Amino acid sequence: MQEISVDRKNKRIMPENKAAEDIKLLVLDIDGTIAGESNQIREPVKQAIKAVQAKGVKVAIATGRMYRSALRFHQDIGSQLPLIVYQGAWIQDPATQKVLRHLPVSKKLALQLLGYFERPELRSLLSVHFYINDRLYVRQITPETEIYAQRSGIEPIPVGDLRLALSTDDGQDIHPTKVLALSDDIDTIELLLGSLRQEYTPAELYLTKSVATFFEATNPLANKGTAVRYLAEEILGLQASNVMAVGDNYNDVEMLEYAGIGVAMDNGPSDVQAIAHWVAPSVEDDGVVAAIEKFLI
Repeated sequence: MQEISVDRKNKRIMPENKAAEDIKLLVLDIDGTIAGESNQIREPVKQAIKAVQAKGVKVAIATGRMYRSALRFHQDIGSQLPLIVYQGAWIQDPATQKVLRHLPVSKKLALQLLGYFERPELRSLLSVHFYINDRLYVRQITPETEIYAQRSGIEPIPVGDLRLALSTDDGQDIHPTKVLALSDDIDTIELLLGSLRQEYTPAELYLTKSVATFFEATNPLANKGTAVRYLAEEILGLQASNVMAVGDNYNDVEMLEYAGIGVAMDNGPSDVQAIAHWVAPSVEDDGVVAAIEKFLI
């Protein structure tokens, strides 16, 4: 029987003899993990990733960002793997431009969510985003949307009534990749998440927060855990025990649970840290470097 250990900051157990040689795939979140306030990957993190790649470990990104927003990070770390975006609802290979997996939200559910967001008590508090064909559609450009767009490096498309974005000119249905509602009021987002989790089962929608101010809805089969499993097992022929994943927030939980080694960031919520094997220092302290040095180098 394998011996098991519990790190001083962690609640999960891990085989004592877990070796760096077991890990063939390292999966990294972007915001709060490899990129902090600067919205850039710091040089020590880049160098640590390069060191891992030099040892033969493949490195991938899994993020809630749009493909066009995440691509520069993928290029910064020199990844040769498909890019996991939209919480795993979209997987695309930048080398070939081929979309390997796309799991959208149905038009019906998107309209239901929009109706909920437009209730009188919520409408003025929320900026609603529909992501369609890797473009961002909004009702109007709000200050929150401007900040989001600037950090993401994308140009939002205001359409007034978002229902218009869900049909083509000839009346064909359009299904968004992701639906997001953001608000500076953290309590509003928490209330929204709790209320809609009572309205919809996990078989209908995957509902999460990527940061405290972002409520996100995707296809029920789409999360970072299923996406990393797809990348590891279907594309690379690996097992969960060959995967190490690092993330900081609630949308990272499924991939941290899937991975043979799951590492949470110290800047993340305590209940996300609780499901990890180890907790790394914060993103501003280059916690990914510490995680790589502890487990892979």
